[in-house]
Amino acid sequence: MTAALEEDRAALARAAEQEERVLSGLPEPADRSPEQRAAATAAIDGARDVRCAFLDAHAEEVYDELTAGRTRRPRLPELAAAAAAAFPGLVPGPDRLAREQARQQQDKEGHEIDIGIFFNRVLHAPRAGGHLLGTMLRPTPRALGLLAEFTRTGTADLGSVRMERRDGVARLTMCRDDCLNAEDNRQVEDMETAVDLALLDPGVEAGLLRGGEMTHHRYRGRRVFSAGINLKALHNGTISLVDFLLRRELGYIHKLLRGLVTDEGPAWRAQPIQKPWVAAVDTFAIGGGTQLLLVFDHVVAASDAYLSLPAAQEGIIPGASALRLTRHTGPRPARQIILAGRRIPADEAQAMGLIDEVHDTDALDLAIEGALQRLRGAAVVANRRMLNLTEEPLEAFRRYMADFALHQALRLYSSDVITKVSRFTTASSPTSERPQR
Repeated sequence: MTAALEEDRAALARAAEQEERVLSGLPEPADRSPEQRAAATAAIDGARDVRCAFLDAHAEEVYDELTAGRTRRPRLPELAAAAAAAFPGLVPGPDRLAREQARQQQDKEGHEIDIGIFFNRVLHAPRAGGHLLGTMLRPTPRALGLLAEFTRTGTADLGSVRMERRDGVARLTMCRDDCLNAEDNRQVEDMETAVDLALLDPGVEAGLLRGGEMTHHRYRGRRVFSAGINLKALHNGTISLVDFLLRRELGYIHKLLRGLVTDEGPAWRAQPIQKPWVAAVDTFAIGGGTQLLLVFDHVVAASDAYLSLPAAQEGIIPGASALRLTRHTGPRPARQIILAGRRIPADEAQAMGLIDEVHDTDALDLAIEGALQRLRGAAVVANRRMLNLTEEPLEAFRRYMADFALHQALRLYSSDVITKVSRFTTASSPTSERPQR
């Protein structure tokens, strides 16, 4: 611990206290006059400047203190909570976050932006960022607690995801049937647990992800892959930067690509537990659904399905798609899909950069089983590991996610996003767009 760190820690606390004095003297954000909003913005920006300068100077030291010299492995929320306790004013503490979470998105103060700044600086710091990525590739406590039962029975009902091990395949079914598998914090938690179980179970050789049958009135009885982010939840203020947007990318999606890190086996052979994955797309994969496909080894789709990434139209960043989509489609189509929201029918020639096989619905099950069988060769795992290392080096992902943490946080609180999601009241559709067929 250096004298400079202690001096700057005290300055950080003073800046945060000044910010709090101003904000506590103002009405709630929704009730402020233009002058009061300007005063709040000035106070927040002033404290934020100090936070950024503090982390620019001390990110590695801060992370080392929070992790006892990188001997402990706190996950994202635990790391943020530890930072709030050890460095007052660096990130919002539990009380401030609780007040924020009780508000709709349009009425929040935007303190999650400070969490975005924190993870931006931590991930940009090579040692700290690399350690955090490794932490997020470890199995969750929930998965470890369920592993023995899943290994014994081959089934698990996690709430928004059901899974069954059959013929050496972990078959994951997204079953948010009322909202077309629109993702929220709960589904991210369930998906990471399911991926962990599939990777940890020695009886599983490959994984399959598919959407279940819907009860939603427009798609009743039909399978749907995913409608992307749940914008009704975003409007209601329950989509979390940490527990949804960052955990989703650094947790289960990254595990699908890079595998699961454990401490088992000799150190010289230490490699993440990896298995091949197949995705089956029924009806549509919108937004986050299409993002998922970019890390799968094989994608089978129904001939009447379509893909889209409407995040730019909704005002947010589509996960790691900007990192991954170009290598699937080339740069010009990637810009059309991300920037202009171009929809890609599964049976269109351009979709072949994203989809491996297209079949009529009545032939889809057979095609899925054939794909799973082909990916169960003895050398498949070693070769997928080398392909993934070449296509997406870990350092490139770390740097991308550093900037994503900040810029996605800023987008969550931008006026255009607030305006767009405000139409998603409790009575409206929860999906990320209103699918039209």
